[in-house]
Amino acid sequence: MKHTLSIIAIALCAMCSTSLCAQSLLTPEQLAKRERHKNLTVKEWNTDDKTKTRWLDRVKVYDSQGRCVEEIEYATYGQKWRITSTYDDVTGKVVEEVEYNDRNRPVRIRKYEWNADGTKAKQYNYLPNGKLYSVKVFEYIFSDK
Repeated sequence: MKHTLSIIAIALCAMCSTSLCAQSLLTPEQLAKRERHKNLTVKEWNTDDKTKTRWLDRVKVYDSQGRCVEEIEYATYGQKWRITSTYDDVTGKVVEEVEYNDRNRPVRIRKYEWNADGTKAKQYNYLPNGKLYSVKVFEYIFSDK
C-alpha cells in the first residue's frame, strides 16, 4: 500500500509541473484566503486593561499574491524579531526565510526544498555568515490503520 501511494503521488506530480497546476494544489479555502490577503498589512495591538495603553504586538505584510512576505513581533521596547520570506515564482512555495533579531540583524537563514507533491522535503539552516549548520529532512509515513 505504501508503494502504491508513492507511485500515485509521483504520477500526480508529473501532471502538476506547470505553475497553474501547482496553484491548483491549494484548496478553494486557501485560494480565497490568499485573495483576501493581497497587498494587505495586518497590525495586531495589545491594550493594558488598567492603564488603557496600547502597544503594537505583531505586523504581517502580504504581497500582491496574498503570501506573507514579512512578519514582525514587537515587545514594549521595540522589535523582538522579524522574518522575511521569499517564494518560488513557479510553485508558489517558500524557498527562503531570513530571521532577524531585535537589532534587525540576521540570525538564521532557512532554505527549503519541496517534494513534487507539495510537501516539504528538506530545510537547510544557515548562520548569518552563510555557513550551513544543520539540515532537517521531512519524512511522511501513511498508515493503513
